[in-house]
Amino acid sequence: MKIKKILVSQPAPATGKSPYFDIAAKYGFQVEFRPFIKVEGLTLQEFRAQHVEVPGHTAIIFTARHGIDHFFHLCEEMRITIPEDMKYFCASETVALYLQKYIQYRKRKVFFAPTGKFADLLPAIKKHMDEKYLLVVSDVTKGNYTDVLDENKVNYEKAAFYKTVSNDFGPDEKLDHDMLIFFSPEGIHSLKKNFPDYEQGEMLIAAFGAGTCKAVTDAGLRLDLSAPTPQNPSMTGALEAFCRDNKVNKK
Repeated sequence: MKIKKILVSQPAPATGKSPYFDIAAKYGFQVEFRPFIKVEGLTLQEFRAQHVEVPGHTAIIFTARHGIDHFFHLCEEMRITIPEDMKYFCASETVALYLQKYIQYRKRKVFFAPTGKFADLLPAIKKHMDEKYLLVVSDVTKGNYTDVLDENKVNYEKAAFYKTVSNDFGPDEKLDHDMLIFFSPEGIHSLKKNFPDYEQGEMLIAAFGAGTCKAVTDAGLRLDLSAPTPQNPSMTGALEAFCRDNKVNKK
């Protein structure tokens, strides 16, 4: 199988290093990074349409760094002062440390899931069941967050502070790749929006996650590579196995 160029629908790595580059060098193709979606904060009008009041909550649950940025931005716009005794519960240590951009971290009560999995944040939440939680999410949040909280009868309110939108392509940008790799259903929607006459033909499409895979087939496209699998929990692992099994660029 011949592959000359692959497009990964994620931002380029800040360090310039990525397993994708290693795979590309090993199998002799080019890899490019170009997000199909981007995150924007909700306007004040959009947020208020949810009828959510930030004051009155005693704890905030953050699932991503985007949520932190847009939460504090909207609070500033609404002239809401966050009390010093507010508790913060974060889906990972990375998200928790990002709070330092807005608060004096050591003086606040900050909790995080040690494994980076939202379900492992639950023990900390259960120790503070008297709190009234505000779950900060995007407009396309998956149900696993709310499912965990609902099952454990946590007193919380969900509010979107940011949204995922199409990252529009310019008139000079073309899809001349042999494979596209997607990580969210919104990426597939962006593909159809930016290229309404898109025909897959021999172009390969890879997708990570059940929702993304479903979005590919729902759009009438052919799914050529999916992850995670028991053998390959990462997309890079699945891609390397695909290249090996299909003898990519081998004579």
